[in-house]
Amino acid sequence: MSVKEFPISTSMTGSVIELQPGALREMHWHPNADEWQYYLAGTAEMTVFLAEATAVTEHFNAGDVGYVPMGAGHYIKNTGDEVCRILIGFNNGNYEAIDLSQWLASNPKDVIATNLGIRESIVNKLPQGKLFAIPPKH
Repeated sequence: MSVKEFPISTSMTGSVIELQPGALREMHWHPNADEWQYYLAGTAEMTVFLAEATAVTEHFNAGDVGYVPMGAGHYIKNTGDEVCRILIGFNNGNYEAIDLSQWLASNPKDVIATNLGIRESIVNKLPQGKLFAIPPKH
């Protein structure tokens, strides 16, 4: 719920995310807010990508708290056999996120190929739009 749905909430946004077993909240970042997480149910793994090629991976259970600084790329993966439910809060009334799939799809293919050092045929296999959550592979 953001200021859009609850106008008095000018300095915070909140939501609950549910990930099915094995599902992944794709790599994304928030350009306008820090993210706090309270794990309500299930288990998860989160990796946060920080400056200077630093990545931190943590494992969470119900009752744990996670944090992601503004602008840091991160993903959350349900590592358990039950639904992982997370209460998420942001210190900005307007929710903003840039999902990796959306970012890749919005750039010219030759720019992606050149900057990632991959062939354009590989770029053609990347998602062409926002995914948000990726279901588990069976």
